Amino acid sequence: MSSTLERHVVPLGGHPVGEGPAVVISDRVSLREPDAVLPAAVTLAEPASAADLPAIAASAQGVVIGGAWTRDIPLVRAVAGLGLPVVVERRRTATLEEWLGVADYCEAEGGVQVILCEHADLGLLREARAVSGRPVLADVTADPGLSTAAVAAGADGLIVSADGRHEAEEAAALVGALLRPEDPATLAECRQAIDRVDAALATLLERRAALAGRVQRLKPVGGFAGRDPGRERALVARMAERAPSLGEARLAPVMNAVIEAGLHLAEERAAG
Repeated sequence: MSSTLERHVVPLGGHPVGEGPAVVISDRVSLREPDAVLPAAVTLAEPASAADLPAIAASAQGVVIGGAWTRDIPLVRAVAGLGLPVVVERRRTATLEEWLGVADYCEAEGGVQVILCEHADLGLLREARAVSGRPVLADVTADPGLSTAAVAAGADGLIVSADGRHEAEEAAALVGALLRPEDPATLAECRQAIDRVDAALATLLERRAALAGRVQRLKPVGGFAGRDPGRERALVARMAERAPSLGEARLAPVMNAVIEAGLHLAEERAAG
């Protein structure tokens, strides 16, 4: 595949899906479900029939082609003609080519922007994103615990229930800060991106402190007396390879502060 493949970015709910942080959507409504009601405003809606499309056009920001009816060509055509961004779910037994074929059809038929959506196969999600250039959502409603894996696999957004939203937002912030490139254009966007990186740093520092505390319990000589300057210098050198713009001279005092904070915490816990 060419590395110059154009990446699609689709505005949805005020957020660009396909670049920047992964989005979290917890208001997907399917009118195929019993007693389903279309809210006055919703991010994504799936029609039960073409009769639902005028109401969806008035209240939704995107329309879903459910995996169960991707072969209903008249309804697929009607959805593509609605003018809203279209989310194409993969039919459970569909191949990658069949899935992308529905997306291509929608784009050609209605000139609409298309987002892909996968429920279970994160490897296929990654492949679809790579070969099509289109953004891909992961629907983790059934298991919000997959949110982290989905973002790591390249998902541009997560669909969850309201109950799973917090877990999905954590995954989008923490994993996304490590893996998703961002190019913020405004001061507010820059600060939001920094907040996501800081959230990831805080989580990693907490994890490091827990591991360092275990090291102190296992070492023959723990605490400040048991520090190993040679290992600490090697640690800083390895970090400088990952952060060359900071370099060893700037990273050394940072890591010294981190190490000392962990040692103080271990001593406090041992004394308490």
